[in-house]
Amino acid sequence: MSLILILIAVIAFIVVATTKFKLHPFLALLLSAFIAAFAYGLPSSDITKIIASGFGGILGYIGLVIVLGTIIGIILEKSGAAITMADWVIKVLGERFPTLTMTIIGYIVSIPVFCDSGFVILNSLRESLATRMKTSGVAMSVALAAGLYATHTFIPPTPGPIAAAGNLGLESNLGLVILVGAFVAAGAALAGTLWANRFKNVQPDVLSEQDEHKVDQSWKELKASYGTLPTASQAFAPIFVPILLICFSSIAKFPSHPLGDGTLFDILVFLGQPITALLIGLLLSLRLLKSDDKIKEFGERISHGITVAAPILLITGAGGAFGAVLKATPLGDYLGATLSGLGIGIFMPFIVAAALKSAQGSSTVALVTTSALVAPMLAQLGLDSEMGRVLTVMAIGAGAMTVSHANDSFFWVVSQFSRMSVGLAYRAQTMSTLIQGITGITLVYILSLFLL
Repeated sequence: MSLILILIAVIAFIVVATTKFKLHPFLALLLSAFIAAFAYGLPSSDITKIIASGFGGILGYIGLVIVLGTIIGIILEKSGAAITMADWVIKVLGERFPTLTMTIIGYIVSIPVFCDSGFVILNSLRESLATRMKTSGVAMSVALAAGLYATHTFIPPTPGPIAAAGNLGLESNLGLVILVGAFVAAGAALAGTLWANRFKNVQPDVLSEQDEHKVDQSWKELKASYGTLPTASQAFAPIFVPILLICFSSIAKFPSHPLGDGTLFDILVFLGQPITALLIGLLLSLRLLKSDDKIKEFGERISHGITVAAPILLITGAGGAFGAVLKATPLGDYLGATLSGLGIGIFMPFIVAAALKSAQGSSTVALVTTSALVAPMLAQLGLDSEMGRVLTVMAIGAGAMTVSHANDSFFWVVSQFSRMSVGLAYRAQTMSTLIQGITGITLVYILSLFLL
């Protein structure tokens, strides 16, 4: 019992430190690693070695993937590729189902671009379509946020899911994480869309004077500000070519070797390694650079990407250190056996992630911390298989979106840009994330019945 009490106290420290005292999650996780190490009685001479090896171990491979993915996202964001993606989706789907179209746009854009940035970029498009299709701006906001949020929490190369996969030993099999994540994210996004439809007749309650012409013009002005937009192939290639390479590699490595085991197998496995695949994506993104001095522009994008990735890398490394400490304690055996007796299995990672997300607001922190926490007890939970680990990432992702409220920056981006009061945002956006999270874990549980 004392083992669980210590764990609860450490988690409480993380929540209080990051919410009340505004301590950076990196430092909160690192301090938690030391606190847990001393509380569980690990030899003092080994503590720093365990923490350092845990920090370096997770970043030794997955760190490069996070950096490359972030740089690609920055280039796509700055080049107007997200605008091209949105226009392409509208052209393909038309304007018959406005909320569904908005969700699909968000679903695609948020794979390379952070959900906060994606909403800001697409906000004027959302307003334009809402006016043109005579649909409430509130419904369109919730639908867009649902699509953005789903891929943000479930599908690599978004940093949160990548870090969780790394903590659970899946860094060499991200293709399977992407395939399963795409399915679960689609279900969660659709659930958010259906909830958004409840607000089709609800107008923003923090109104400003805007007419249709002005809204349409704002989207046109935004597009014009990017200059010549990239073509659809240029916009989609840097993110979907790496994803396809990673998925083909995973298929090639199936025990049945469906693509053979000769030269083609070796090529696909090499090209489908996440670092190689994302490096190819980065090279493809060079076509999106616009300035006359492309070398200088590329350098600026890399610098920006590294700046954005740095805190994510630190949080991921600290999460790895925290996880390494927990692995060195008897907590995994004890907690795993206890939870197995309760029969909650795949729901345990979801519950922990949801508690952390709701308490401190960051989906990435919830993904990293929970994955580090549950890694030592996968065997006891019956999840210590390749598919078990993948579904654990999905369960954590579902928890990491449950729920977005006032302590989450995404909540404020959605509510402020949509001109929703806090009360309306809670009813529309926060409830949407709750429904998405519950839908996500329900799908994961169903999958576990067939795949485990």
